[in-house]
Amino acid sequence: MTTTLPDVKKIERQWLLVDAKGQILGRLASRLARILRGKHKPIYTPFLDTGDFIVVINAEQIGLTGQKRAQKLYQRYSGYPGGRKTQTLEEVLRRHPDRVLRQAVKGMMPDGPLARQLLGKLKVYAGPNHPHGAQNPQPVPPTFLN
Repeated sequence: MTTTLPDVKKIERQWLLVDAKGQILGRLASRLARILRGKHKPIYTPFLDTGDFIVVINAEQIGLTGQKRAQKLYQRYSGYPGGRKTQTLEEVLRRHPDRVLRQAVKGMMPDGPLARQLLGKLKVYAGPNHPHGAQNPQPVPPTFLN
């Protein structure tokens, strides 16, 4: 007996619209990672891309708990001596509010080429406007994200 695998070319992908206003960062990121991987579908296969496209709006108004705005640090290192750059979450939100949510979702995905492909289906925008009106993204009910 063989296991049936879904044909990736025939999978119907939906475009979903998520409003991040007031949503807690970690909880939202874990639910978005679940949708991107396709775990909400009965045809989920761990090594195939079975997920949907996600358009996130109002990323600049995402909610945080505790003192994370002042205490959480984002670091990057150039590889040179003295090349470590550190920013607080507040600074990153002020300059690039979409990167905070994108990096949180990336941290909840597995490493490798499949995760990089899946992250290409995540579209994050700081404000309420997005250029994906032609795809007709369907609003995700808040209960689906709980």
